[in-house]
Amino acid sequence: MKAVRFFGHKDVRVVNDIERPVPKGDEVLLKIGGAGVCHSDLHIIDEGTVVGTVFTLGHENAGWIEEVGENVEGYKKGDAVLVYGPWGCGHCKPCQQSKENYCDHQSEQAYGGGLGLDGGMADYMLVPSSRLLVPIFDLDPVIAAPLTDAALTPYSAIKRSLPKLMADEYVVVIGVGGLGHVALQILREISGAEIIACDVTEDKLAFAKQLGAAYAINSKDADAAEQIQKITGIKKAKVVLDFVGATSTIDLGTKVVSLDGDLTIVGLGGGHYQYSMNGLPFGVSMTNPYWGSRTELMEVVGLARQKKIHIEIEKHKLDDANEVYDRMRQGKIKGRAVLVP
Repeated sequence: MKAVRFFGHKDVRVVNDIERPVPKGDEVLLKIGGAGVCHSDLHIIDEGTVVGTVFTLGHENAGWIEEVGENVEGYKKGDAVLVYGPWGCGHCKPCQQSKENYCDHQSEQAYGGGLGLDGGMADYMLVPSSRLLVPIFDLDPVIAAPLTDAALTPYSAIKRSLPKLMADEYVVVIGVGGLGHVALQILREISGAEIIACDVTEDKLAFAKQLGAAYAINSKDADAAEQIQKITGIKKAKVVLDFVGATSTIDLGTKVVSLDGDLTIVGLGGGHYQYSMNGLPFGVSMTNPYWGSRTELMEVVGLARQKKIHIEIEKHKLDDANEVYDRMRQGKIKGRAVLVP
């Protein structure tokens, strides 16, 4: 079968001679419908966050069950499913609570398929346990694949702050990319707060307004913080969601978050924050959530099935993987790219 393989630093190749796996026990073989291309892949490819192993890329995966191991129950050939991305041990307390993204043994194992183990940028993918599958019913797997990260990650981050996202408050979304554009839709549907979107290009700011943002601010502007504060007034923004994570965006967040607010840094931009007593308003919680739980992914599927969220995608062949990654490096992907075998 064909697969997009990571061989080491900046070495990604499409190969055609990978043996198709055979599932056993509780394993499930998936015929891939689509595999999302995530900016996190570039941290693996360009920065070496995963070393010493060769594997198939792709951690946003959806498709149809092709074959099941002898111990699998509740699934059959042809069922359309998502693959839950973060693979934990399955036994510790967080895993038993459906929070495999915070597995106690995370430091001892690969993070999941496409993140050290074989992922879904291939014709077929072997999923190590049926517990990692989430049914999608009538959704198209090609369109649904990015729900596993591009929707789940912002959804989980927003849920952490949901009690603060009332109708008399403001929320700032920094970065209207693969995750940020979905966050705007989720906020529009499940929160009451007024949305202020920030990005560095005018087309993405216009896109943000289409998706429900009441205001759009260019974060490159020297007075971006002042523009936001003119909107929020003295109370500032109760929640700031940073989907970039660069030093400049973290700094912007610290200037506009309110007393007892939440500053949530989701993006992996490699930024730094130097703590000081007067650097943040009192009571602010600064967090860096990772992905979301499997039950939250079920809730995301519900939003998608109700057509309350939609991920902007562009489809590409597996053979185009390196070209797609180059476009992502240049910031030329709108929404999410999906590789389709």
